[in-house]
Amino acid sequence: MSIGQKLSLNLGQHLVMTPQLQQAIKLLQMNRMEMENLINSELVENPTLEETSDSESTVQSIDEVRQETSSQTEENPQANENFNWENYLENFRSTPNLPVYRGGDEDLPSYENTLTASPDLPEHLSWQLKLSDMTDKEKLIGDVIIGNVNEDGYLQCSIEEIAEKENFDVHEVEAVLYRVQEFDPIGVASRDLKECLLVQVYDLKENDDCLEAMIENHLPDLEKKNYGAICKTLNISMEEVIERIKIIEELEPKPGRAFGGTPAHYIIPDIYVVKRRDDYVVMLNEDGLPKLKISSFYKNLLDKEANSQQPTKDYVQGKLRSAVWLIRSIHQRQRTIYKVTESIVKQQYDFFEKGISHLKPMVLRDVADDIGMHESTISRVTTNKYVHTPRGIFELKFFFNSGISRVHGADVASETVKEKVKTIIATEPPATPFSDQKIVEILLKENINIARRTVAKYREMLGILPSSRRKKVF
Repeated sequence: MSIGQKLSLNLGQHLVMTPQLQQAIKLLQMNRMEMENLINSELVENPTLEETSDSESTVQSIDEVRQETSSQTEENPQANENFNWENYLENFRSTPNLPVYRGGDEDLPSYENTLTASPDLPEHLSWQLKLSDMTDKEKLIGDVIIGNVNEDGYLQCSIEEIAEKENFDVHEVEAVLYRVQEFDPIGVASRDLKECLLVQVYDLKENDDCLEAMIENHLPDLEKKNYGAICKTLNISMEEVIERIKIIEELEPKPGRAFGGTPAHYIIPDIYVVKRRDDYVVMLNEDGLPKLKISSFYKNLLDKEANSQQPTKDYVQGKLRSAVWLIRSIHQRQRTIYKVTESIVKQQYDFFEKGISHLKPMVLRDVADDIGMHESTISRVTTNKYVHTPRGIFELKFFFNSGISRVHGADVASETVKEKVKTIIATEPPATPFSDQKIVEILLKENINIARRTVAKYREMLGILPSSRRKKVF
């Protein structure tokens, strides 16, 4: 066996991810707000881009180029050193305008939701601490306690840990903790659920030993609705147990609930579907979206080639090339979103007419085959994009779901089955809620064949408790 060097020639096709192609793919994945931020950023960084209004007659979008120039100039507009950029830009023409939705004030959140911010739980507690009659040292301890309260309103560490870390006396920390627990909301800074409920009961001044004993010793029985064991242990009747359970149900297990959670996120739809007589019209949401055009100043600058230095010409040509590609990519993105939504409306017409019970199973390939695009493109377009319809606001991904087989007939969409499970549970007898197996039997009568574990999975996705915890005795 000899070892040596040799040359060989292989032919092959490879896809090169140019910066322009990467930008186009990135634009497809952006939602409307992200694209608006990108456009504003490009307007700042690229001097050849300008914002124009709808009333201007200048070219606002670039989608097609004349057949004789597209083959060479789109790939490399600078292939010819004497290339006439003005003719190149003027050869572009606007495609027929797509329907555009201009939103009104009724679609916007109220001023109270956009200009004000409610205080969070630590701020609310600190405000009360400053107004209390505690000493400076007690307020210092109170600040440490409040700083260790989580968003549910519970103390995340023990009083021993606070005392050791901050060099406080354990009894002083405990005394301040009891004071903080009396702040609004009552029961905040509790160490567990039992203490939280007891603090609220003490605040009610019920002075009911049985009520306190139920919270102290019978929380597991209350969770399992094992009321007979409570009657036997406390030696009281079922009516007395139920009377106290009604009081417990009015208590707040998470004192910080009213202050917790993330701020409301307002969705701005990328596209609207509006009914016009018997048809549904798809309209792009371009309200507030900057319209771009090429600056006439820089186009004229390239005409003065004799008086322009080569570095200046190279800089302007580079920026013009970037601007042209950005405008074309944005317009192509809008056209693609429009075509995808139009295909969805066509294939899910029964959903828009009759509701979620008529949602059909659909996959990316169905839309890809309909509009002649690749599945990966459809996936990018439908990611994090929202559509406003007469049935509500939905993510475009919502319309793509798997099918559940029927005993007879066509498959039914998984979202439709989820809605049916939700409806069945909403109409069940409170005293004898349906088990997952019972729901399977009910769905089978409706010609839907589904496994029990699938019902359990859908129930958990809907945030519905199992039947043993949905039972209501009274």
